[in-house]
Amino acid sequence: MHEIPSRTLGFVLNDVARLMRKRFKQRARAATLGLTRAQAAVLANLARQEGINQVSLAQILELEPITLARLLDRLQAAGLIERRPDPKDRRAHLLYLTESAYPLLDRIFALAAEVREDALAGIAEPERNLLLEMMIRMRANLIEEASETETAGARAAGGRGS
Repeated sequence: MHEIPSRTLGFVLNDVARLMRKRFKQRARAATLGLTRAQAAVLANLARQEGINQVSLAQILELEPITLARLLDRLQAAGLIERRPDPKDRRAHLLYLTESAYPLLDRIFALAAEVREDALAGIAEPERNLLLEMMIRMRANLIEEASETETAGARAAGGRGS
């Protein structure tokens, strides 16, 4: 019989993220935000990286491009985003928030702060800061490792055809 660990970092991180998304969805519904969690995520990520193209935003959100296109269509129809032609690629569009999006973003970020407070209840400020710093370092480690793996893979692929 194999022993299956009941507590691992990956499972706990996943559970916390899932529960925070669920709590945000509940709070957004109660606050009559008028957006789905996915639409709120698009707006929040776009606020951090205005002028991004759809392909890059889909990668960040881990969405299929067609799924993101539908979300963007709805947000554009609601007057919250606009697509502008990419001057470097006539087939692509860059994404920008409209002025109408900012009051909604204020509400999204306020709800997110409430959820964060719920999750961090009973954890002192120094521990919160340490947790955040450790998570940022973990993310950086994984990004670095992925970059090194992609570079090594590209070198290996390039070497095969020679």
